[in-house]
Amino acid sequence: MQAEALVQSPADAPELIRRAAALIFDVDGTLAETEELHRQAFNLAFARHGLDWQWDRAVYKDLLRVTGGKERIRAYHKRLVTAPPLSDTDIAELHRIKTAHYAELVEAGRCPLRRGVTDLLAAARARGQRLAIATTTSHGNIDALLSQALGKRWAADFDAIVAGDDVRHKKPAPDVYLEILARLKLGASDCVAIEDSANGLIAASRAGIPVLITRSMFFGDDDFTGAHIVLDDLSELSDPPNKKAEKQPHAQ
Repeated sequence: MQAEALVQSPADAPELIRRAAALIFDVDGTLAETEELHRQAFNLAFARHGLDWQWDRAVYKDLLRVTGGKERIRAYHKRLVTAPPLSDTDIAELHRIKTAHYAELVEAGRCPLRRGVTDLLAAARARGQRLAIATTTSHGNIDALLSQALGKRWAADFDAIVAGDDVRHKKPAPDVYLEILARLKLGASDCVAIEDSANGLIAASRAGIPVLITRSMFFGDDDFTGAHIVLDDLSELSDPPNKKAEKQPHAQ
């Protein structure tokens, strides 16, 4: 069942965040604009595997409606009229190679955290709020990103981390969020989910959790009906009102 939608203005966002016992973050697109690096890593993996596939941004944006990297490869393969057969083992190996390339790109400093993320994490810790991650991506991808951005001991700041392979069904199913609630031993209304996509919004809402959206590069034009608040980025949680008008539109 979806959470009741109490749409509020961006000015209400700081209060929504402050009164939560726990903040639950998506990763790709929410903490950092990782999806472009994922796209590049997929293409590098295809070339290494001898496939002539090339996912441009338009193709990848469409494929992002399919949650999960291995699932995305499988969905694209099924679209092709003529294609070499790919077994589950082949797909798993492609995804392993892709993950390695993604880690290399992240470690090269190609993907900083989005505006406002570091400040929000620090403020939440100072308030004594609990932090969690609920994502479709893998533990390896999470660690590659956050080890670079927050340091090797980043996981110590999070009370629960649930990735796509930890649950039976990926977003937009609510499984990752239900597992987070179970691990935190909190009710849905005690938390706020911070997401960037319609799939993430649906997943958190089905778990009954209020959702704050931060628009991202690939999902900025999604339908966010049902979100409590929609922001361009998380710096709006701390910027004074006279500064908000000076910010540049989010990159598309």
